[in-house]
Amino acid sequence: MQDPWFETDAGTPPPREIFTVSRLNREARMLLERGLGSVWLEGEISNLSRPGSGHWYFSLKDAAAQVRCAMFRQRNLLVRFPVRDGSHVVARGRVSLYEARGEFQVVIEHIEEAGEGLLRRRFEELKQKLNAEGLFDTRHKQPLPALPRRIGVITSPTGAAIRDILHILRRRFPAVPVLVYPVSVQGEAAPREIEQALWLAGQRRDCDVLIVARGGGSLEDLWAFNDEAVARAMFACPIPIVSGVGHEVDVTIADFVADERAPTPSGAAERVVPDRAEWLRGLTATSRRLSLAVRRRLQDQRNALSSREQRLARAHPGIKLRQFAQRLDEFEARLRLVMRHRLERSRARLRAADSALLRASPALHVAALGLRLESSRRALTGAMRGRVGELRRRLELAARALHTVSPLATLDRGYAIVTDAGGQVLRDSAVLRPGDRITARLARGRAEADVVKIHPADPPAGEST
Repeated sequence: MQDPWFETDAGTPPPREIFTVSRLNREARMLLERGLGSVWLEGEISNLSRPGSGHWYFSLKDAAAQVRCAMFRQRNLLVRFPVRDGSHVVARGRVSLYEARGEFQVVIEHIEEAGEGLLRRRFEELKQKLNAEGLFDTRHKQPLPALPRRIGVITSPTGAAIRDILHILRRRFPAVPVLVYPVSVQGEAAPREIEQALWLAGQRRDCDVLIVARGGGSLEDLWAFNDEAVARAMFACPIPIVSGVGHEVDVTIADFVADERAPTPSGAAERVVPDRAEWLRGLTATSRRLSLAVRRRLQDQRNALSSREQRLARAHPGIKLRQFAQRLDEFEARLRLVMRHRLERSRARLRAADSALLRASPALHVAALGLRLESSRRALTGAMRGRVGELRRRLELAARALHTVSPLATLDRGYAIVTDAGGQVLRDSAVLRPGDRITARLARGRAEADVVKIHPADPPAGEST
């Protein structure tokens, strides 16, 4: 009997299409990729493998199931956080099938941290950035006042943190007033409100110290205190800040930027005010020490004053003044005697010098020299007159002799001095040409003429022409 499932209505078996395993896996892969395409997955990484090829192979799992994943090298090079077993991630990938083994898998194209892991990475990145800029440097930390005149608290007005802070402040030092800046400490609006409260407190300057606080919680609950704008506002605030965020194990960016960190809000309250009992005990002890020091100082001053009075009595200035007065009288008498002796000796020397001066007076010598000078002046005057007369006569004789031989005298006899256009005296007619301009100097004046004809000079007697 034939199987009815393999018979047609006519009773003939249908044709069979036989798939190879490779073809089946390939067709299944194509169906998966076309049917589901790209999907987002959230889960925990396990069985992470990093072979030498640089590709990553791992499983993503949740509480009930897991799926194999592959992330190829050109994609995983873009990942900017450490991927390890146990990491909670959100990934985007294509649903596919590894044909060689027939294994269902997801080819991951993008991966990012999920939940608290992402927050932890953002926390570390911001921490490194602000630390590199110097916001955590201890050189910028401000000291807390020993006893503030007013304390500012930036926190939620309805939380447990403000109640703990006020309770501690009332117990330790109730005399210090407290100013509360109400803000949200959780949620999207919290960072902006905390930042504005910090700027307001810094502008008003009505507090000597600030407490930034909230109760404990998860990393996400405390995230407002890991905000970059809040950190920069805390760093720029001119008032010392104590951070009291969360419990002792909780650490936020605000703890690193604050001038001092307290493990809890109550601890922050204890840091900003002294203990009243210890303060009073310290004041009492200081008062006793001050009183004792004042009494000792007064006694020392009394002893010193008594000693100086005794020394003053032994060395009274009146006694020394009388002794100095007596010595002064002695010096005065000796000085007068010495002055009289010196004055008498000076007078004697003056009289002797007067007599010698009279004997050696230049008046007579000057008078004799005056007579000689007058006689010499008269003799010199007569000699000069005679010499001048003689020289005048000789000059007249020389002038007459010079006039006799002067060419000017020749000109007076009718002769002339002829020069050419260049001013050269002409002695030979051979140097002239008809038309040359010549100048004739006469005894009185000059005359210019043009040469009309040249006559050669007559030959000397005895020479033939």
